[in-house]
Amino acid sequence: MVLKTTGELELMDEANRIVLRVLDGLGERMVPGVTTRALDRYAEDLIRSAGAVPAFLHYKGYPATLCTSINEVIVHGIPDETALQEGDIVGIDCGVVFKGYYGDAARTYAVGRISPDAERLIRVTKRALELAVETVRPNRRLSDIGHAVQAYVESEGFSVVRDFVGHGIGTSLHEDPQVPNYGEPGRGPKLKPGLVLAIEPMVNAGTAAVQVDGDGWTARTADGSLSAHFEYSVAVTEHGARILGMMPG
Repeated sequence: MVLKTTGELELMDEANRIVLRVLDGLGERMVPGVTTRALDRYAEDLIRSAGAVPAFLHYKGYPATLCTSINEVIVHGIPDETALQEGDIVGIDCGVVFKGYYGDAARTYAVGRISPDAERLIRVTKRALELAVETVRPNRRLSDIGHAVQAYVESEGFSVVRDFVGHGIGTSLHEDPQVPNYGEPGRGPKLKPGLVLAIEPMVNAGTAAVQVDGDGWTARTADGSLSAHFEYSVAVTEHGARILGMMPG
């Protein structure tokens, strides 16, 4: 568990500001007919113009700037010439490196008009992230975060993905500790000021079971049900949680 200084948190704040700017821009481009590769090119250009570099590109061989996960894809969908269709939902995960520090965030978007069930899945997953962030404050336990996610998601009739988890983040994309989205409260290390966690609920409309495609990356729901994903990089401060990249207020 690596605790960051005030100066390091400022660099991470800027890294995440770039990520959130990309995600905002992608939201304006999330229309029927656009390809995930076009979204990827837009993101890479914006990241580089901001003085950062894509964190995912070439990470362990990953071939793109974004992860673009459509409908039943949970995470790690690879951008290609697939055109988005009315009614799709698309999880976009974006990471950057800025002056040696990482930013990482994700959102799930609606493409045009989507079904009420898809709307509810997105709404619940986003709320699960908000509840997780609310638990972040000094001397709470790491498992309190996952418990908040699991309790809410399951109360809404959805499933929490267990095969993938959140993580610490800083000068590496993945640092200790891992941050599961499930578990009993009051366990694990105490949260301390300076700790930065990438908290990222992944929620399935059906079962929690996952299958990974032959490309070694694309992870889908085993039953073909929809999946949604939201993520913030969150710093523990003396006063609670600070969502990095987000303007105060």
